[in-house]
Amino acid sequence: MDRYDPIVIEQKWRKRWEDEKTFKTDLKNAKKPFYNLMMFPYPSGEGLHVGHVYAFGGSDTFGRFKRLQGYDVFEPMGFDSFGIHSENYAIKTKTHPKDLIEKTTGYFREKQLKRLGALFDWDRQVITSDPDYYKWTQWIFIQLFKAGLAVRKKAPVNWCPSCKTVLADEQVISGRCERCNSEVVQKELAQWFFRITEYAEKLLNNLETIDWSQSTKLIQRNWIGRSEGAEIDFPIKGSRLKIRVFTTRPDTIYGATFMVLAPEHELALKISSAKFSEAVRDYIAQSKKATELERSQAKTGVFTGAYCLNPFTNKQVPIWVADYVLGIYGSGAIMAVPAHDQRDFEFAKRQGLKIVKIVSGGVAQEKAYVGEGKLVNSGQFNGLNSQEAIDTMSDYIEKNKFGRKTVNYHLRDWLISRQRYWGPPIPMIFCALCAKKGDGEKAKDRVVHPGWYAVPEKDLPVRLPHLENYQPKGRGVSPLATMPDFVSVKCPKCGKTARRETDVSDTFLDSSWYFLRYPSTEFKTKAFDQKITKKWLPVNSYIGGNEHAVMHLLYSRFITMALKSLRLIDFEEPFNKFRAHGLIIHKGAKMSKSRGNVVNPNDYMDAYGPDALRMYLLFIGPYDLGGDFSDRAIAGVYRFLNRVWKLLLGLGKGTQVSASDKLNRAINRLVLKAGEDLESLKFNTAIAAIMEFTNLASKHKNEFDRGTIEKYLIVLSPFAPFTTEELWERLGFLKEKGSVHHQAWPISESKYLEAENVTIAVQINGKLRDTMVVERSKIDRFATGDHFVDYKREIETLALSSKKVKKHVNGRKVRRVIYVPEKVLNIVVDV
Repeated sequence: MDRYDPIVIEQKWRKRWEDEKTFKTDLKNAKKPFYNLMMFPYPSGEGLHVGHVYAFGGSDTFGRFKRLQGYDVFEPMGFDSFGIHSENYAIKTKTHPKDLIEKTTGYFREKQLKRLGALFDWDRQVITSDPDYYKWTQWIFIQLFKAGLAVRKKAPVNWCPSCKTVLADEQVISGRCERCNSEVVQKELAQWFFRITEYAEKLLNNLETIDWSQSTKLIQRNWIGRSEGAEIDFPIKGSRLKIRVFTTRPDTIYGATFMVLAPEHELALKISSAKFSEAVRDYIAQSKKATELERSQAKTGVFTGAYCLNPFTNKQVPIWVADYVLGIYGSGAIMAVPAHDQRDFEFAKRQGLKIVKIVSGGVAQEKAYVGEGKLVNSGQFNGLNSQEAIDTMSDYIEKNKFGRKTVNYHLRDWLISRQRYWGPPIPMIFCALCAKKGDGEKAKDRVVHPGWYAVPEKDLPVRLPHLENYQPKGRGVSPLATMPDFVSVKCPKCGKTARRETDVSDTFLDSSWYFLRYPSTEFKTKAFDQKITKKWLPVNSYIGGNEHAVMHLLYSRFITMALKSLRLIDFEEPFNKFRAHGLIIHKGAKMSKSRGNVVNPNDYMDAYGPDALRMYLLFIGPYDLGGDFSDRAIAGVYRFLNRVWKLLLGLGKGTQVSASDKLNRAINRLVLKAGEDLESLKFNTAIAAIMEFTNLASKHKNEFDRGTIEKYLIVLSPFAPFTTEELWERLGFLKEKGSVHHQAWPISESKYLEAENVTIAVQINGKLRDTMVVERSKIDRFATGDHFVDYKREIETLALSSKKVKKHVNGRKVRRVIYVPEKVLNIVVDV
């Protein structure tokens, strides 16, 4: 018998599968389509780590199972190659991003991904930095612009001083850049935004119906952040201007003792009196240097000298500017109710401002009371409880035209512009002459941005030019702005000299639609073919990490909804089923380059083979939770595959005509158990069941038939594709039936699944004292050494729990236990 050599086996079958296109799916003629997708990687660094293998291995194992169930499984792979991740690594290694991506994608594909034995269809590879791909990313931008969903506006934005670019809200974690962890500051810049807020209600409501991990849906639900409340206008004393605020607690309006504007608010300087305007101007300038985190923790502010009127009391309320209010949230203004909001309370204490208790409960002079209660100091509304008051006072606001009832969202429009080099140029052109005339591209049949035109579709893609000095410039200027030949262009309308937009788009736009491109890569004149898209989309199963819940996953849902609104596709949710996988922990932390705890999968594939690595990772814990990576434990899985190898080759082709009842029961239970577990991504328990069967089979080698071996290899094949294919060939099945991966998942025979009981006589010193009825499956499990338990001790424990046995033992010392399997258990005790 040849020894088990996983490296030789891997090389043999990789070549044969590739040459014979074993896993190629005919997308046009598929009868039972199943689109199995996994998140494609950033090819930005040294290579994949075992966390990627965990994600990809689990998704591929599920795809292989669906294939065995008779589905035509399409499992593509590509590279999210544009963006700040790749560019930063290029800067670090002093390489041009284009050269870097050519090198890293080749390494990822040839030296790592292909080694996994996955079903990847490399003929349909997508690389987002390929002009054939980003042409259509630019085309999508243009469609959204013409639909009024892409707008340019001047707004306070998150600025990373290290990455030297703006960031979307979703890319700021606790006031820091999600990529480099630098503290983020606020800047006011003219940027391009996608109006994702137009779809906030639909994005929220659809979470109730889509089959996604509950953890992912909760993250999105919280990020969208729906709040019912009222918009209220506070007239500014001595002016026709008003300050509009949104509040979920209109019941506390009688306690609004001051108003706070964000430093970015357009009225902050405009309303300031001459006496205070210089102090306000200095304060605004100083706040721009602070990070979002610093601002949220600070309680500094400056008085404007102006007052507004509380519409309920007509009393004047002082207007302050304070940095704890951010211009990017809500209206950039709040009515401050210090008795019932802790931030307002701390600010009022610091500035010596009035605190008026409005809701009964708590002690207003010690801390804010944020709960509900009955209203006090609230005029005609005194005595109402909070919920009743919210409804009554909201109606009063609308009736008296102080404002209106409304719904607000935490979600903000998606900031698309990036002042970097490595990304798709935003396909827009600005003409100053047309701007003066009020001409421009029509969006929703009207000019919304005078002077701005979309690049004509016939001129796409707007190619990213080669730029040697591509490093970010800072100050809100893109590196492309330094290229006169790129910037200068003819106006699509008047033909005069105009200028291109020099910002590139967010990398999350690239990945927000890539799943649409995979099935249509051969079409050069359209982003996605309608016929093929209708057949294969939406995606049947998508597996990835929850770290993308409010970026990639949320953006993909928005883009899909927008394309549906434009009648370019006929579905509005991109992924029928999404499951979030857990994390691989190493040295006490999530695996990442920044923590220095990355494990290179090549090292373990070289030592133990890809099957052992894949199987080990899926065995270490529930797939949605992950587990701790251990060098020693992977060797145990390698030894298990070695046992399988020796067991099956030891049986050879000359097995029994039919298997024993014991093996028939065991293999049918395995087929049922593994099938149920694979369907629900419980890979670890499916593998445990396979190991359990293997232990039993090792004790009953002479009871096998070919049918049992066949079923066993098919069940094992999604986890160990290389090993099972080699054994399948060596045992003669390949010549008879074709690849193990072309088989059908076995059917469990019900007659072997019925519980079978065994009666065991329990004796005390040789005298029958009780009988025990034990399910045979439990005895088999004990006997196979499930988790290496002592099955005799398990049977003994069951016996000693009997009331009759306890009565006769009566506290006497047990000298020994004699067990005749499945017949008698004799307990010898002191006389």
